[in-house]
Amino acid sequence: MARRLDVTGADGVRLTAWDHTAGPADRAGKRNRNRDRGRSRGRNQEHAPASAPAVLLLHGLMGHAAHWAGAASRLTGGHRIVALDQRGHGAGEKPADGPFTREAYVADAAAVVERLGLGPVTLVGHSMGALTAWQLAADRPDLVRALVICDMRASALGAASQRAWQDWFRSWPVPFPSLDAARRWFGDEDPWVETPNPARGAFFAEVMAEHADGWRPVFDPEQMLASRATWVYDAHWDSLARVRCPTLVVRGLDGELGRAEAQEMVRVLPHGQYAEVPDAGHLLHYEHPDAWCEAVEPFLNGVLTP
Repeated sequence: MARRLDVTGADGVRLTAWDHTAGPADRAGKRNRNRDRGRSRGRNQEHAPASAPAVLLLHGLMGHAAHWAGAASRLTGGHRIVALDQRGHGAGEKPADGPFTREAYVADAAAVVERLGLGPVTLVGHSMGALTAWQLAADRPDLVRALVICDMRASALGAASQRAWQDWFRSWPVPFPSLDAARRWFGDEDPWVETPNPARGAFFAEVMAEHADGWRPVFDPEQMLASRATWVYDAHWDSLARVRCPTLVVRGLDGELGRAEAQEMVRVLPHGQYAEVPDAGHLLHYEHPDAWCEAVEPFLNGVLTP
């Protein structure tokens, strides 16, 4: 079970991180479970001391740190694994006035790395979290050992994309009468769902909270739109090219990052590598944690092993 760490962001915002590093008692239990499982996956990492090479997991827009739990529990290699609830998300503070700028998210990540003593850290980001990760790597190379970019585009998406998201948020039938209703809507009834997707329904059910009138997201949709507006209109190739550390670009074959753009990102990166997860969409680490780990672990173990 992850251990909660309360930490302060760059401008005093209260954030929450979750340390997935196994302790001694966890290790004994996992040895017994792994003996029963044989060579099956699903192992957590072996016990890692606080001084072990650290990995910081950054979720995407509307996500939260616990969306990494399945993937984190499968990572091996004795690394220290920490996931962050970013501002406006999960258990992180949601200041009414923000800011929810790129600069704020990047500064928060830097503050967490420094205050938890994680640096030089390997950053693993999904979607918006991946953009935050590579912008931090570009701006503060002293803090970052390596980088994993999961299904995030470097190209501009444009005004039409932002308008579509505004319309999508307005289409949500909130409050949901039950958590099952929320799971069903996001997994099957949402007009954006082309075919039933139980994993997508489960993903969104995890970020719902019960209120007197029903179930609502733990985040403010307007804050999510404000966060997205700070990157959606611009391309981010320049900051990507400034990343000097080893970097793995990972995409789901049915995700939002196309193969051609992913390979161009690898070409632009001075030390870029490429991997893909078959049968996965945008939520690749959440939908297929085993396959995601198989794609990512060789890179992580290569950059983190002394």
